[in-house]
Amino acid sequence: MRLFKGIFSKVDQLLTGRRPVDDELFDELEELLIQADLSIHTSTKLVDSLREAARRERLKESDEIKDRLKTLLVQILAEGDGHGIELPTERPAVYLFVGVNGVGKTTTIAKLAYRFKKSGMRVILSAADTFRAAAIDQLEIWANRVGVEIIKHQHGADPGAVVFDSIQAALARKADVVLVDTAGRLHNKTNLMEELKKVGRIVQKALGRDPDEVILVLDATTGQNAVTQAREFMNVVPLTGIALSKIDGTAKGGIVVTIKDELGLPIKLAGSGEQLDDLDDFRPQDFVEALFGE
Repeated sequence: MRLFKGIFSKVDQLLTGRRPVDDELFDELEELLIQADLSIHTSTKLVDSLREAARRERLKESDEIKDRLKTLLVQILAEGDGHGIELPTERPAVYLFVGVNGVGKTTTIAKLAYRFKKSGMRVILSAADTFRAAAIDQLEIWANRVGVEIIKHQHGADPGAVVFDSIQAALARKADVVLVDTAGRLHNKTNLMEELKKVGRIVQKALGRDPDEVILVLDATTGQNAVTQAREFMNVVPLTGIALSKIDGTAKGGIVVTIKDELGLPIKLAGSGEQLDDLDDFRPQDFVEALFGE
């Protein structure tokens, strides 16, 4: 992962070397964690755990605290996690992607389509964000670039009809995967959320089962606002996981830990650039090593 050269490196610097373990160290550490986009709740929980470990095990040097912090971060990120995106078991598998406009949802869909196609699967993209003509056009550009099929209707059409037609096309053409791009208007708009509920019902009707994944795409650079977005979507649709986009030098990194700690949703995918292969399964150990520049 190409990650985080900024604020989290200050945490690394604070804990590198042979600095004594005392209250001043813990106070500085908590402040730096909050600056790195961990919430106050998550930062306090981590530092309290480290204080207790230092007392219980008589840890004397900051390097030991650093090792314990890395272990705690991995534990938070890995708790209850699956193994990345669910692979199709029944065909066609249907993956719904939700998220507000501008978070990198369409690009994430294209990258996943590219991955599935490379593994030999037949992929159909479903342009169910019919509220913006630009969204349909963008998804079609990506479909052509990746070399996969796309089902689309006119701007303003019923998103549910697009999803239904996409599933019918997948059944007729024996496709393996349908990736659905949904509307991304502001997350506090009731009509958008009702539309997402309707799309879920249409998948159930067309397939006789729920979508295989309902993935929320979050922009890692938006900080605490990403948690707010996630809570709103969790109240409306049965999310199965999160795809993080824009994980690069502009993201502070700590928000990823807070998302998992406060929401409990598995982080399944991490996108770091604009190339089609810039999408990785989220691996907690690798992520934490990258946070510390290791």
